[in-house]
Amino acid sequence: MTHKEKAAGVLEAPEAAKQKKGTAIIGGMVMPVNGVETLSMLCAMRSVGLEPFKDIDLVPDGKLRRFRVRGDRAGSANGWYVLHDHPILAGAFGSWKTGESHNWREVRDRPPTRQEREQLRQAMQAAQAARVVEQAAVHEQAQRKAEGLWQRARPATNAHPYLERKRIAAIGIRRLRDMLLIPARDAGGTLHTLQFIGPDGAKRFLSGGRIAGCYYAMGRPAGVLLLCEGYATGATLHQATGHAVAVAFNCGNLPAVARALRAKFPALRIVVCADDDARTPGNPGITRAHEAARAVDGLVVVPRFAGSGHV
Repeated sequence: MTHKEKAAGVLEAPEAAKQKKGTAIIGGMVMPVNGVETLSMLCAMRSVGLEPFKDIDLVPDGKLRRFRVRGDRAGSANGWYVLHDHPILAGAFGSWKTGESHNWREVRDRPPTRQEREQLRQAMQAAQAARVVEQAAVHEQAQRKAEGLWQRARPATNAHPYLERKRIAAIGIRRLRDMLLIPARDAGGTLHTLQFIGPDGAKRFLSGGRIAGCYYAMGRPAGVLLLCEGYATGATLHQATGHAVAVAFNCGNLPAVARALRAKFPALRIVVCADDDARTPGNPGITRAHEAARAVDGLVVVPRFAGSGHV
């Protein structure tokens, strides 16, 4: 066990879980945990970028507990975990902020018995139920806060440093002090959370708010609907084409928003306007754009830059 885990009071897995090369079961996949012989949920959290900001005790009592993820803002508690110790040490963890969740269990030399598998299934089912209940409470709290902030804010004008720098207009958004507020609504029009954009372009979301399937809409659809990631891209597209635009806020949300839009507008042509993340491994902007387009029988367009072969 690492010094940090000992300091955090992390439970050590049984002797059978010790391996020459550390591995952890995450979401049904075996993933390496480099340099660690004793497996722990903390190792798994760290391996997927959800490491607690400070040392915490991982308590195997089956209760859902929240924590601040390293890199999240002070005072937030977007991380969560549930841990059981019977029949084996197992649980789940994730982030309300990103919407991700991962299953974890200790790795043993012998496979679990049929009885242990059934007990483990029941434990994981209970963990999932606890997560759903807590998530609903977190989303409801964020929704109330978002509505309050939205009502306090005033319509934004084009005289904001971010808008001026991007040479775009304030299209239906609001301003609270020096922050632009971009509402994220579901297909029924219910406000769920807000994106804040500062004068320097720094972006953040209201903690705990639902993002999946939510978007910001510009204009009224008439035959074609454009789908993109960010507000600046969306405003540029709307100003340049006059078409209605839906802003999904990030590439991971493109498929969910595309499906929501297709359910609401079955006859519209949906065009996914991809961000070209050419310098990021796997180019997630284009990859998720194609995934979204396939889900709704839509089209994908990619920006053309000097020296680029994209069309």
